[in-house]
Amino acid sequence: MMLHRPALRPLYFAGLAVVVLLGGLLLAPWRSQSPGNAVLVETDEICVVAPPVPHDPNSGLGLHAPRPVPADARCPVCGMYPARAPEWAAQVIFDNGDTQFFDSPLSFFTYLQDVGRYTRGRQASEIAASYVTDASSGAWIRAKDAVYVNGSSALGPMRAGNLPAFSSASLARRFVNARGGVLLEVGQISPQLLQNLNGERRHIHDDSSL
Repeated sequence: MMLHRPALRPLYFAGLAVVVLLGGLLLAPWRSQSPGNAVLVETDEICVVAPPVPHDPNSGLGLHAPRPVPADARCPVCGMYPARAPEWAAQVIFDNGDTQFFDSPLSFFTYLQDVGRYTRGRQASEIAASYVTDASSGAWIRAKDAVYVNGSSALGPMRAGNLPAFSSASLARRFVNARGGVLLEVGQISPQLLQNLNGERRHIHDDSSL
């Protein structure tokens, strides 16, 4: 028995819905691997795909020397582009020369709390060098030797206390005199402080300069 044309319509639309659903499922892996570090959704969390940048042997830089931030590099902690606020940028270099870049010292220290969460298959013991930007000169300085300022009026790319770094205590004090805050050494940057500062993050990019 032949079906009348009106009776075919529900079957047609049901089949179309199935095709669209299957197409979306098949294309999802390709979207997640597309250029621009796509966003993946895993359970209840949104994870930014920010793979380490391999060392370029033709760059003229040593394997563990600090390097310029690529324009398309993304912070594995917050997803921002560190090259857009170079005065706040930080980086870690793994023993094979792969590098992760960060939008601020706050993201850098947050990353060190759980390296494997933000860069799968890696661990903190593989980090050979780490650098932050000297807020007074723009030069790279070793993160372990820097002096940081907490509680200043310089809120940084994420509108939070992003711990501006300085190569010396005298430069940090000069900054504190102008912008407020207190001096901190690496050993004084605690997990609780990072948790408090991360709670203040706001995805607003204006007025982020030092």
